[in-house]
Amino acid sequence: MKEGRITVVGLGPGSEETITPEVMHALRCADAVVGYRVYMQAIDRLLPDRAIRVTGGMTEEVARVEKAFALAAEGLHVVVASSGDAGIYGMAPLVFEMHAREPYAGIAVAVLPGISAFQAAAARLGAPISHDFCVISLSDLMTPWPVIERRIRAAADADFVTAIYNPKSRGRYWQIHRLKELFLRSRSAGTPLGIARNVGRADESLLLTTLGAFDPDSLDMFSVMLIGNAATFAARGSMITPRGYRLQESGEAPHGVGQSIMIESFRTIAGMLKRGGDHPPDMLWALIHTIHTTADFEFEELFYASPGAIASWHRQLTAGGAEIVTDVTMVQSGLRKAALERYGISVCCYLGDSRVPEMAEKLGITRSQAGMRLAAREHPHALFVIGNAPTALMEAANLLHRGSFSPMGVIGAPVGFVHVVESKLRLKAACGKTPIAVIEGRKGGSAVAATIVNAAMSLDDARTMKPGRDV
Repeated sequence: MKEGRITVVGLGPGSEETITPEVMHALRCADAVVGYRVYMQAIDRLLPDRAIRVTGGMTEEVARVEKAFALAAEGLHVVVASSGDAGIYGMAPLVFEMHAREPYAGIAVAVLPGISAFQAAAARLGAPISHDFCVISLSDLMTPWPVIERRIRAAADADFVTAIYNPKSRGRYWQIHRLKELFLRSRSAGTPLGIARNVGRADESLLLTTLGAFDPDSLDMFSVMLIGNAATFAARGSMITPRGYRLQESGEAPHGVGQSIMIESFRTIAGMLKRGGDHPPDMLWALIHTIHTTADFEFEELFYASPGAIASWHRQLTAGGAEIVTDVTMVQSGLRKAALERYGISVCCYLGDSRVPEMAEKLGITRSQAGMRLAAREHPHALFVIGNAPTALMEAANLLHRGSFSPMGVIGAPVGFVHVVESKLRLKAACGKTPIAVIEGRKGGSAVAATIVNAAMSLDDARTMKPGRDV
């Protein structure tokens, strides 16, 4: 009597074309085939006439596997069929669990892989799982919901691209709503999200939307959902998660080691932001620069910019001949010199101007205030960048409030404990239509103020997440 054996096979997502050749060979050579009734009907014509068919419904999995071992014990080659890949929410684990028991020790068991539904869905949607990802089933028939929810939280917090199986059924409807709620705590509403239904079948349908916009009630048991990570984007109808290869534009020199490290840092920061997709692109670029300078993710909550401010400054600074006024020379030192030279930007700081001490003493004001008054009079259309002195920012705000000058914009980022918070609130109230950027609260500093300007000058590089050419 020949030795019996069991081969567990994955049938793929639904179409005959996605069954692998080795699985097809196993089906055609089987003495007996065991599987769920729906799957058996789909592959019946592929089986030899002599093969024994063993079918059953949902919840009868144990009985089917017991029958498979009984047939194998008679010396038959038994194929246990599972949809997708048999090892992913399929029959392979159950077969191996039962094989570990003493009565079945003499029967050989092997697995032939298949294309899983989430792989097929990903291929239809583009390239969403090209980086670290995980797969979660929302079915709580065999896994307690608290365990599932803990896994959802972990996947969302860790920024995994996440595939969702069994999102909804007739009796299980609220879990997918809870998943959306949990993911929105860690991912932006604009995170790309793809839904594939009945992949490989005649009624296949695809939907590319966002985490915030998708309707949980539109899903069913035949749907597979893919949620992108912070780097995932949608373009030309496809969902794309960058793998990390460096795209080299035509004629561009290769990145040096330092530039490569900074590029990687910028992409890491983008992936760790809580609401990356919710920030306007120009502000996001300046925010990433700021966090790179400080290694402080609290700046995501503290950074405020007028709509379009960074983009507006980019256009004016790169047009040539622009002026920048700083409150202290430390801000001036932090600006990228090559960019200033390339765009013909002049930078001045009045703190060392001989007129400042005399004006300050005569009017009973600080030197920083006196410097701002002189600068506003002599460079009324400059970009004013204040990273140290709150009195300088208060003076700039007062001048704006009185309509005394109309600068390109004001960056308010003084740091400290006295008048710092108030100076920033005063600027926000007084700016009117003048574009501003403010680091709210007590944090800021000269380096932060300068890096916001550097971000504005290098905004063209935001699309490829490069930190500018002048590093």
